[in-house]
Amino acid sequence: MNNSGSLTIDLRQMILAIETAVSLVGMNDTNHGKRVGYIAAQIGNELGLSDNSLQYAFDFGLLHDCGVSSEQMHANLVNFFDWEDSHIHCDIGYHLLNAFAPLKKFALPLLHHHTAWQTLREKSISEHDKRMANLIFLSDRVDVFAAAHYERDILLARQQICQMIDSHSGRYFDPELVAAFQRVADCESFWIALEDRHITRYTWDMGKIASHQQLSLAEVKQLSLIISYIVDQKSPFTAQHSVKVADVAKFIATQYGLSQQQCDKIEIAGLLHDIGKLHTPDSILDKPGPLDDAERAVMNQHSYETYEILRHIDGMQEIARWAAYHHEGINNAGYPFHPSERDFSTEARIIAVADVFQALVQDRPYRPGMDLSRVLDIVSGFVDKGKLDKQIVQIVLQQPERCYEIARGADPNANLEYLNQLMPRQNYQQHWTPLM
Repeated sequence: MNNSGSLTIDLRQMILAIETAVSLVGMNDTNHGKRVGYIAAQIGNELGLSDNSLQYAFDFGLLHDCGVSSEQMHANLVNFFDWEDSHIHCDIGYHLLNAFAPLKKFALPLLHHHTAWQTLREKSISEHDKRMANLIFLSDRVDVFAAAHYERDILLARQQICQMIDSHSGRYFDPELVAAFQRVADCESFWIALEDRHITRYTWDMGKIASHQQLSLAEVKQLSLIISYIVDQKSPFTAQHSVKVADVAKFIATQYGLSQQQCDKIEIAGLLHDIGKLHTPDSILDKPGPLDDAERAVMNQHSYETYEILRHIDGMQEIARWAAYHHEGINNAGYPFHPSERDFSTEARIIAVADVFQALVQDRPYRPGMDLSRVLDIVSGFVDKGKLDKQIVQIVLQQPERCYEIARGADPNANLEYLNQLMPRQNYQQHWTPLM
């Protein structure tokens, strides 16, 4: 953040946040994107690529699975070498990145990062895009083959992994890339570096290298919208939840009299508040009934995950707290931080009210969305119990119909319109939910 107080964020730090969030979908394997970026950079270095190209390969590795939101899709990509529906997450990722100018350069290679080399080399795209797409495909498959051996017997398994990759040379992978990989794979250090404790340090060090591309407040919001789409595709019952929470929160903040910049930052916090839910099992989010104690304990971790993802972005620490406190209560009965009244800021309290209000309006697997009268009774009751801020809820009670309209899909900030233009209207069944 610069001295004038306007929000400016380094692009690479946002890329790292996207990777951290998307890799959480892997549940027990949360460093896939980091490893793919590392593998691609090592192969690229062996090929003598320029520093700029190596940075590109690393960042592309971090971003390559941004179209993956569900455990089911992740499992299929891991369990099958050439899954017939692998193109789905490529298509989604392409549309997400193609709409955002600072990341547009990755869109076309991402579209083809599961395209076999025999097919890819005939495509009418640049040689750079072909090479980068196939480099990430190769790096991705190396990591998939190796994943079961990290922290166990990776040095014993490396020869078998190399043989499997070599067996696909020419058909799936560019032989030149395969040859470079085989040379890199001769070094034990290459494989050891892929284990969790080392790859996280490597990525941390890479994150210190600024991209020299600063995102404005408007660009941070646009990217946050894209991230919110990824998050809300986790479950059909959360489709558009983040966008609508952001819209309700911004409306409340405006009525409260906060500055335009604070309102915009609250909107961003609303868009990102559930990013940690990517690490919540699909079975819990989609359960058609109340959660048991064990499931609730897992669910209650998601807002801390949100904080951990966002707090490492220079300039976003304030927004990270607002977003992560969305399940906290005035009475200290929320979770997971239990902030003091002094630390529970007005902005965070606005997000908390907006989240409760929108969740009550929205259909959930265990109940239909509630009517306005019922919603107002519940939020008023939460004020009486000390869970929600009375002054902020009073703003809702002064304009209940407008808040209800926004929570149901009125689009005062054109966020839903943007996302509808972003993604094509086609149905990928269980893999993602198109906006309606």
